[in-house]
Amino acid sequence: MRLVPRLGSGIPLVARVEELRRLRAAFTRAERGEAGAVLLAGDAGVGKTRLLTELAEFAGERGALVLTGRCLDVREGGLPYLPFAEALAPLATDAEETVADAVRSRPALARLLPLTQAGPPAGAGHPPAGSEYDLPHRARSEQDLGQLQLFDAVLGVLTEIAARRPVVLVLEDLHWADGSTRNLLSFLVSRLRGQRLLVVASYREEDVYRRHPLRALLVEVVRLPAVTRIELAPLGPDASRAFVEALADGPVSPDVLAGVAERSEGNPFFAEELLASYAEGRADLPAGLAELLLARLERLSPDARRVVRIIAVASDLVMHAALAEVSGLGELELEEALREAVQHHVLVVERAAYTFRHALLQEAVYADLLPGERTRVHAAYAARIRRTPQGRGHDAKLAYHSLQSKDLRVALPALLRAAEEAERLGAPAAALRHIEQALEIWDAVPEADRPPDFDELRLLHEGSYFAGTSGEPERAVAYARSAAQALGPDEDSERAAKTWRRLAETLMNVEVGLDDAVEAIGKAWELVARTGSSKTRAWVLATRAALQRALDQHEEASWSARTAVSDARAAGSAGAEASALITLGALADNAGRFAEARDHLREAERKARGVEAFNVELRAMCFLALSFEDQGELESAAKVYERGISRAEETGLTWSFYGIESRARQIWLRYVAGDWPAEFTTRPGQGVSSVVAARMSASWAAMTVARGRFAMAGKLLAELRPHWRAEPFTALAAAAGAELAYWQGDYAQAIKRIRELLDFFAGLDDDWVLAGLRLGSLGIEAAARAVARSRDGRGDATTAAIVADARELLATVRSAAENGRPRSGRLGPEGRAWLARAEAAASGLDGPADPELWSTAVTAFGYGAVYEQAISRWHHAEALLAAGESDGAVKELLRAHEVAERLRALPLRSALRDLAQRARIELPGVADPAPARQEVVADPLTGRERAVLEQVALGRTNREVGQELFISEKTVSVHLSRVMAKLGAARRAEAVAIAYDRGLLTRPVAS
Repeated sequence: MRLVPRLGSGIPLVARVEELRRLRAAFTRAERGEAGAVLLAGDAGVGKTRLLTELAEFAGERGALVLTGRCLDVREGGLPYLPFAEALAPLATDAEETVADAVRSRPALARLLPLTQAGPPAGAGHPPAGSEYDLPHRARSEQDLGQLQLFDAVLGVLTEIAARRPVVLVLEDLHWADGSTRNLLSFLVSRLRGQRLLVVASYREEDVYRRHPLRALLVEVVRLPAVTRIELAPLGPDASRAFVEALADGPVSPDVLAGVAERSEGNPFFAEELLASYAEGRADLPAGLAELLLARLERLSPDARRVVRIIAVASDLVMHAALAEVSGLGELELEEALREAVQHHVLVVERAAYTFRHALLQEAVYADLLPGERTRVHAAYAARIRRTPQGRGHDAKLAYHSLQSKDLRVALPALLRAAEEAERLGAPAAALRHIEQALEIWDAVPEADRPPDFDELRLLHEGSYFAGTSGEPERAVAYARSAAQALGPDEDSERAAKTWRRLAETLMNVEVGLDDAVEAIGKAWELVARTGSSKTRAWVLATRAALQRALDQHEEASWSARTAVSDARAAGSAGAEASALITLGALADNAGRFAEARDHLREAERKARGVEAFNVELRAMCFLALSFEDQGELESAAKVYERGISRAEETGLTWSFYGIESRARQIWLRYVAGDWPAEFTTRPGQGVSSVVAARMSASWAAMTVARGRFAMAGKLLAELRPHWRAEPFTALAAAAGAELAYWQGDYAQAIKRIRELLDFFAGLDDDWVLAGLRLGSLGIEAAARAVARSRDGRGDATTAAIVADARELLATVRSAAENGRPRSGRLGPEGRAWLARAEAAASGLDGPADPELWSTAVTAFGYGAVYEQAISRWHHAEALLAAGESDGAVKELLRAHEVAERLRALPLRSALRDLAQRARIELPGVADPAPARQEVVADPLTGRERAVLEQVALGRTNREVGQELFISEKTVSVHLSRVMAKLGAARRAEAVAIAYDRGLLTRPVAS
């Protein structure tokens, strides 16, 4: 994947609605003759210039004269009045006669403007030698008079021009302003009255330290009634992620997206630079950004710079006592250094400790340290930590500083203690990092200095466990394999059995390792089969039972599970007993003994919770929820999934196998039950493997298509394709690709995608047989739609081939229904519903569909599948209309339309409105149905495009639309051009009419 950041122009304005509204409101007041000034404060790179550009564009489109000047970093005494000279320079060459007259009538402006006609203003030249001007007090007085003349001239020319058109004076980077500029600004803002004038000045908040000369001016002018202050804060987490996504041309991996958003801490410029470094294949701090950040330290004294470097090494909040000990500075020197760094906004005080204002500044300072300096300070921190009382995070900090100072003998035991603490705190990902670091240095630590109760085999075993519980199943397998390979011929048999059992367990969780899992559990069983009852034997039997059930070896699984329960009770292993009870519950559920199954599962949950066997507890809840779900008891299933998700979060196992499974199943259940969130993201976040990320993303695929978000769905489905083999659920979710083609009217493509999926699942084990029910039904529906569309008497070969495909798909569905039945001999509600839907859809291959069969499908989905039932009602209504039963069709249309409206299922809503229009049936909110322009269409408009079109539909001009939506008139025009292109319209009015016809806009209903 290659990222192409769009730097400079084209960067979207994200999450600045309130600030932009306030700026535009200030301009609107100035337009009415209420002059004002705005001070815009914010850190470097936070977006001040971009916001001012938006204001200038807005004001310019309203007919205002926008004058912009910038201060330069030339320190005091550099270039007086520079931003005013730059801002007013266009007036000297303005072709408008009134502007030229206003300038010529004020010769004092010669100080700022390149005037050629006017002579020097009074008091502007050098006084004659030997005159009274040689006296110091007279020179000062004359200088003050000249300055006052200039100030009056600037105010006068702006006031005169503002009498004819509004004026916006923008002064950027005021923190670099010279004294003369500050004085002139103070003069201007203190005399704002009834002019149509707005003065906007920006400055960097972090550069205005306590003794900065601008601070006095800010304190003075902010009290004036005409002055307001706007603080531009960093973007929030969600806005940061949205900004990074918009910056990148192309897909962004969850890790890159989250990494850039987190490291930039809401600063857009930092985000641009970091994304650029990722695009170049680097994750370090870009050199240009590092130089920019380090430049801020140049103004600090040597002691302050020294303290800043010491805090950079800490990589955390640093208490005053620690700084005093590590820095070696005296108390007074340290206090002055810290005060200076805080006043210059390099450091901030949090919880009575010190840290950097921005983490990237810490990165830059740390990277700038010399190797020896870095090692020495890390060693000093480590020595201090060893002398301080232990507390939370003590060992993690000790391990970090010991590693960085190359003291591996101290680092190794500290890492192991830190891993134990992380596990207790429910942070398996942190524990995994500590274990991996311990493995890296294990061989470098002399055997005599290694902890006596640890060896490499134990480290590998724990690495496998922590990887499996933190969303890294592939790494869990890798560590488990390494542990098995590390077993020596003289290894204790019980320990070897644990190692092989762990490997089998990890392989079961990656779906494609069952053959290897059988081999691994076989070796474990050989080692304990002839021993007496023990915890190890009970766990091996429990894992063996779960694997045998997965392979449909139900009798063998039952024996292993019951024996495991017996052994576990004898050995006092409630965790192993609970694990075996889950398998017994699942076996009972497969056999249709649902009450018995749920009793076993609830007992397993209680026992696992009692001994804090968290993974087993989550597994029990997941199987219990599946039992309810399989029987169509969706509300009960949802409650158990919610409980499982909460428990996973409480125990730090959110990304464990069953933590993930509960989350994914809960999302799917919400889709089925019609409990769709208003907004959702398909990205699972940072720090999980690509397979886990794909599993979570797949859960949203069907909802994404059903909402009509076709671009998002296409991108998502393309990202899922490489993961089919490793995680078959991602392939099952790819059925949404067939639905996507269906809603787009490409029925041949929909059938092709179904065929590809059925071929894929045919190569897997029998657990996926029932997938053919839903997949085949969707393919038959696409075929029936294609046949109906071409049913005009031609009966071409293409249609005949589609019908033949549909017949084969129907045979596949019937075979899946027969061969996929559980041992109880009957399909669950979902299976029966999809079978009924397939039969109903197939009835439309040779002519109008059978209304009775579609009625059966509608009833079958009544177990709680809200969206699928609504689709069935749509087809039922079509069949009823074809049979001349309009009354029944109206009822079905109304009920389906209500669901589509509530869920904002736009493709289905468009299909229902199309059918209603053709049948001349009125639907709520859709008045005066006109002839349909196309059969089914999703909403192709973005939220902003729809908002613009809604305003146009109200008869507003582009300028009025821009004012209402706080966007420029040019931006409105761009949005309208895109809308007309998407809808195939040549004019604005035609675009509105098409949007009404397609249901993209709701016609106003007269009261």
